Amino acid sequence: MLRGVSTSGVQGTMSVEEALRRLLAGTGLTYSGIDGGTITLQRVAQIGGQNVVQLDPVQVQGFPVPLQAMIDNIPPPYAGGQVATGSQLGLLGNRGVMDTPFNQTSYTAKKVQDQQAKTIQDALIDDPSVRTGRSENTTGSDLLKIRGFNVDIASAAYGGLYGMLPLSSPNAELAERVEVLKGPSAMLNGMAPGGFIGGTVNVVAKRAPDEPLSQATANYLSAGQFGGHVDVARRFGEEKQFGIRLNTVFRAGQTDLQYNSDQRFMTVLGLDYRGERVRLSADLGYQDQYRVGVTPFLALAAGANLPWAPPARNNPTAQPWSNSYRKDLFGVVRGEVDLAENVTAYAAFGAHDYRNMGNYSLVTIINNFNGASSSFAPQSDSFYQINLTGEVGVRALAQTGPVGHELALTATGFWSTLGNGSVQAPGGTFATSIYNPTIIAQPNIPTPASNKTSSQGLTSIGIADTLSAADGRVQLTAGARLQQVQATNFNAVSGAATSSYDQSAISPSVALVFKPWEKVSLYGNFIQGLQQGSIVGPGFTNAGTIFPPFKSTQFEAGVKVDWGKLTTTASIFQISQPSILTNLATNTQYLGGEQVNQGFEFNFFGEVTEGFRVLGGFMLLNAVLTKTQGGLTDGWIAPFSPGAQFNLGAEWDLPFVRGLTLNSRFVYTGTQYFDTLSPRRQLPEWTRFDLGVRYAFDNPGAAGKLLVARLNVENVLDRSYWAGGTNTLLNLGAPRSFRLSLTADF
Repeated sequence: MLRGVSTSGVQGTMSVEEALRRLLAGTGLTYSGIDGGTITLQRVAQIGGQNVVQLDPVQVQGFPVPLQAMIDNIPPPYAGGQVATGSQLGLLGNRGVMDTPFNQTSYTAKKVQDQQAKTIQDALIDDPSVRTGRSENTTGSDLLKIRGFNVDIASAAYGGLYGMLPLSSPNAELAERVEVLKGPSAMLNGMAPGGFIGGTVNVVAKRAPDEPLSQATANYLSAGQFGGHVDVARRFGEEKQFGIRLNTVFRAGQTDLQYNSDQRFMTVLGLDYRGERVRLSADLGYQDQYRVGVTPFLALAAGANLPWAPPARNNPTAQPWSNSYRKDLFGVVRGEVDLAENVTAYAAFGAHDYRNMGNYSLVTIINNFNGASSSFAPQSDSFYQINLTGEVGVRALAQTGPVGHELALTATGFWSTLGNGSVQAPGGTFATSIYNPTIIAQPNIPTPASNKTSSQGLTSIGIADTLSAADGRVQLTAGARLQQVQATNFNAVSGAATSSYDQSAISPSVALVFKPWEKVSLYGNFIQGLQQGSIVGPGFTNAGTIFPPFKSTQFEAGVKVDWGKLTTTASIFQISQPSILTNLATNTQYLGGEQVNQGFEFNFFGEVTEGFRVLGGFMLLNAVLTKTQGGLTDGWIAPFSPGAQFNLGAEWDLPFVRGLTLNSRFVYTGTQYFDTLSPRRQLPEWTRFDLGVRYAFDNPGAAGKLLVARLNVENVLDRSYWAGGTNTLLNLGAPRSFRLSLTADF
């Protein structure tokens, strides 16, 4: 009966019945006797003596979802379950890995849960092109370095919409997928708030699955944080049209850092409706975070030699009374209508209110090799940001002779209002040390009002067409986006506008996928990134000149190979980012500076053999300042741009102990300069090892369900090291930490 039958197999933790369903999908076989001691396989055509035709697997729901749709059309996981077979590609919609002419990876909720990631930033630790640029315990938002460029987590997208996620440190439990697209993406996603061009992070929201979900997790994080996570989902209606999913997280207690405690709460409600030609969804969320013992930013004074990295566990120069409170309230609604079988119109709207206040010393400047330092006077800050966003568009499939078309048209808008206030304690800086910090009394500083200081509006129209021929073996994508950028600065006291900006730019893109064989894709792309241009300030001959949006340009080529249960990607890229220089002879500013990042990436993910999964790769980077002021630093390596980054993660299901899995991670980052002073100073290379174990066993309180215990240890050797940084500010690597959890399904 089984001769000539093949299956893609199953991987992960699930009930016996669910495993059988997945294992036999599309094989023409079914089973019976699940409740007894023997399971019998049968050909579908043998049931009841009827001549039944076995169809290909379809989504288990009342109504089919067309290929061009986005809601309820998430690509399935790849072999091993850690990475998905595809991801969202902005304007172009969902694309499979082998049909994507860019280097993009989509990490699954399973991977995030098994890793016990706390934040979205944590979830990207396995990507060799990504590094952390800022400690999560500072006053700033989480920051990533992608292909050597800064990408603030505040610019991450939520289902393709900017500015809707919690702005500073979004909890990882809200994500079904965490997708990272390396390189600029103006044509695909529009200009990001802040104009970050190194890459785009997109978070896909969780939805209620077809089967009821009731899951509770209790966790402990060293040195004294306790918390829990509840994930509940149900579908209702004869065709399971209505879905509801609630994710709630609470965690509080002492962290691994001295003086530091962190309390977090998040709840996200996901709603969706599946109709015959209409699909709707809504995500409503709230997150707050209160921290004590906030870590100041660390900087190195000019001419000072870099000291040995102090133990991050000592929370260098943090004050026990320093604190920060953040609060996010956000919501997004979406809708899709199938105008025809091959035409879908869509719309999405969202709003986000963010508040932040705190008392702390913002920066500590290290003055010499012995660690003697100067800390800024304590200050009290308050800040708010209100974001509104919207998107409407249409996606369609068409055929003209032998050529297929995937057409896309979109219009987007993003509007943001920011306000802040700051009061600094008298007395100026005070002496301290990164090895033996000085503790001062908490000053009595009033909390300032947050007055409006700036606003920004980003609107765009994008259009693209993917032409395919030879059964999809050749795919050519061409598109462009007209981006409008409007910004105004205000006097915080009077409220009067002090300067304004209103410029636009057209950003084209061309990308090609060629499949010489079924499982091999060659690809290339030309695409740009956009940043808001500057206004020449007073003191220059051309004061008041407004520069149009700066265009960063990427050229990339690569090859992807799907080996069956292992996928590899090799790519080369070049990104050119412009900047402003000054002509000293004429005392004018002009767009003449440039940094060029060239690199080679190799990524892999999947299951090498049954029960052994790998995830990682490496990036070699040559980031050069090619055009600088007066040519003084032409040819220099750009700051915070390691020449090599390497990641290797592995999981092994022990064959002799059912349900037991071991995992490990190796992370390497090469040396990196951190300024453009002469003689040049650099951070030494560093290596980090992580280990973990996971054990799944039967839940005695719920038949057919599982209990899963997880233990992860990061930085096993407890190394102290300078991890990197940004804009002359240094970032210490986190100390050894333990994460322990027990997850129960009911």
